[in-house]
Amino acid sequence: MRRRELIWTGLAAGAALVAGGSVVQAFDADLDRARQRLSALDAEVFESRFGAMEYAIAGEGPPCLMIHGTGGGVDQALAFAEPLRRVGHRVIAPSRFGYLRSANPSDPTPQSQALAFVDLLDRLGIERAAILGGSAGVLSALAFAIDHPMRCSGLVALVPATYAPGRETAPPGPVARFIMDHGLRSDFLYWAGAKANEDEMIAALLATDPSLVHQASANERARVRGILWDMLPVSARSAGLANDMAQTLSPAPMAIESITAPTLAISLEDDRFGTAAAARHIARSVPGARLLIYPSGGHVWVGRDAEVWREIDAFLNQVQSA
Repeated sequence: MRRRELIWTGLAAGAALVAGGSVVQAFDADLDRARQRLSALDAEVFESRFGAMEYAIAGEGPPCLMIHGTGGGVDQALAFAEPLRRVGHRVIAPSRFGYLRSANPSDPTPQSQALAFVDLLDRLGIERAAILGGSAGVLSALAFAIDHPMRCSGLVALVPATYAPGRETAPPGPVARFIMDHGLRSDFLYWAGAKANEDEMIAALLATDPSLVHQASANERARVRGILWDMLPVSARSAGLANDMAQTLSPAPMAIESITAPTLAISLEDDRFGTAAAARHIARSVPGARLLIYPSGGHVWVGRDAEVWREIDAFLNQVQSA
């Protein structure tokens, strides 16, 4: 085990012992809870043209495809879109390629993923749906709107980890690099990192200033911590995480000027992944697109959750009634 791994393990051990339990017992208990949480979801798997694809449906009303971000899956998609379900939208939440029970094909491009979304809509007998992508999920949401315009009734790009001219993403620091190289492949190392320094994990993986989380309401603090801890088990998401890192490190330009669906792009100025530039590029390039930029909140829109989903609900109601 290398020096940094030993340091992380030691820090996690100290945290667990202070809490009154052994490291192994604490880790096993948390991992077991994570697996039970996933098994409790009412999710199904079907065979798309690219292999197995997991999905879940929540709510009644006009259909909306919720496409999760990095480190997610059907669970993250359902959690993010819960405010939409509560106000009358039918949320369709797939796990993207390489996440949880979805296959990881040899060509996991956004365009291939968009074709798998078409297969899912066909399975459900849905001709058209709005699509909402978050973070890295915006890549395949854009591909869906570009390649399958007759199936797309509206598009929401939430904190898009997509191309923008001249956009430069700052290289990760040494701790963030270690998390990405090792912690996102190992359930134990991920758990150990979160136990040892949750703030560092929020900064590195959620691209958000931890001080914003500390100053937020109890509900918001719980929501952000949920995003971080619900990545467990990362071992069931490692292939998808690798795809996302490869595709978002230097995202390729897409023909977004050809998108005909009504479009809403949302970001925050202090998102450390630099998605405000990508949101502005989408708004400039897609005819008639609307742009919504908040001054602060980081990549997970801390303190803005209720407002963000109200805006998305209003947008979806408008396009779905057209």
